[in-house]
Amino acid sequence: METRYNLKSPAVKRLMKEAAELKDPTDHYHAQPLEDNLFEWHFTVRGPPDSDFDGGVYHGRIVLPPEYPMKPPSIILLTANGRFEVGKKICLSISGHHPETWQPSWSIRTALLAIIGFMPTKGEGAIGSLDYTPEERRALAKKSQDFCCEGCGSAMKDVLLPLKSGSDLSQADQEAKELARQISFKAEVNSSGKTISESDLNHSFSLTDLQDDIPTTFQGATASTSYGVQNSSAASFHQPTQPVVKNTSMSPRQRRAQQQSQRRSSTSPDGIQGRQPRDTHTDHGGSAVLIVILTLALAALIFRRIYLANEYIFDFEL
Repeated sequence: METRYNLKSPAVKRLMKEAAELKDPTDHYHAQPLEDNLFEWHFTVRGPPDSDFDGGVYHGRIVLPPEYPMKPPSIILLTANGRFEVGKKICLSISGHHPETWQPSWSIRTALLAIIGFMPTKGEGAIGSLDYTPEERRALAKKSQDFCCEGCGSAMKDVLLPLKSGSDLSQADQEAKELARQISFKAEVNSSGKTISESDLNHSFSLTDLQDDIPTTFQGATASTSYGVQNSSAASFHQPTQPVVKNTSMSPRQRRAQQQSQRRSSTSPDGIQGRQPRDTHTDHGGSAVLIVILTLALAALIFRRIYLANEYIFDFEL
């Protein structure tokens, strides 16, 4: 299989490492890739004890994207169980339905423990979930031991090691329950506002408390988003002046060309329309005063001319 894939690919390196780690089955889970496809794995998990799935052995597929581990896998159950639909991609916060909650540090082993931990939880209408009665789930748990996979040829009776009593069993169960609780909490945090970006637009809070629970692509999404939303109305009434950015690497000819283009844009009709209107009240007041002064001056000049003309006529008659 190594000769068929690019060994420099991060996904291939990661999957080969995980295949070596999961090569030996345990009493709770086992997973290995198909012989002809490194990106499709078949897994087997044991039903959690003290639940409706106690005694059941469940088989399924894990389909990994080429971008793994940056993107989550898709999980498909092949054994009837009463909790997840058969042959359909199930919706878990660790599966491909929720890439926003996936973390690259998680692995296929993490997905197996999550499946075990999520089995006793309620479906609540999630994609690929079922809510069978406890009696139906117990009956399916007994039938699951007779299942045999046609794709990989695994028989459920021989895949996993026999159950061991003691600290190993309790430790594995506790790890699965704790992982399911943590993943469920992260899903609730990230789905509280439908999406992280929508909750940031409606509530201006810091993401430092959630930086461990959400992908890094969303962590810097909004410290200034709320400020921009609040001041959008004010920005519509005041056109900001764009500062002239001087590029020191430009030649003198390029600087002159840039200055000429800026002058043309400032004198163009669009630039004139974009300017703020001047205060017309002051201009009208000054014009009125100037008109009054000119009128009075003209009237005084006419009056003086008439007075001088009358005085000249009086002297001539004398």
